[in-house]
Amino acid sequence: QVQLVESGGGLVQAGDSLRLSCSTSGHAFGWYAVAWFRQAPGKERVFLGGINYSGTATYYEERVQGRFTVSRDNSKNTAYLQMNSLTPEDTAIYYCAAKENYGGVEARLFNFWGQGTQVTVVS
Repeated sequence: QVQLVESGGGLVQAGDSLRLSCSTSGHAFGWYAVAWFRQAPGKERVFLGGINYSGTATYYEERVQGRFTVSRDNSKNTAYLQMNSLTPEDTAIYYCAAKENYGGVEARLFNFWGQGTQVTVVS
């Protein structure tokens, strides 16, 4: 069982950067691939980017490619989502999720989820 906790959300201005963290106290964190999703009000939860268990491979949704970066530090049991050049369209609740196998963009594939952290971008 992996319990995930997101942090780092908040209210920022358009053009700002923000780094979200996804932490767990579980010792098995390094066994799992991690991904980030977001869900805006009234919309579906969408995939943003993912990283393999060792941090050596990543993949992204095309719309955020080059602007968002997923990374992880297994020594700290933490994954990160670095977001740059934020716009009001990035306003959403951001979630991290984990599963054993790397790859895939559908939320239903991920076994473990955090509670989410709110990101609000104002112009």
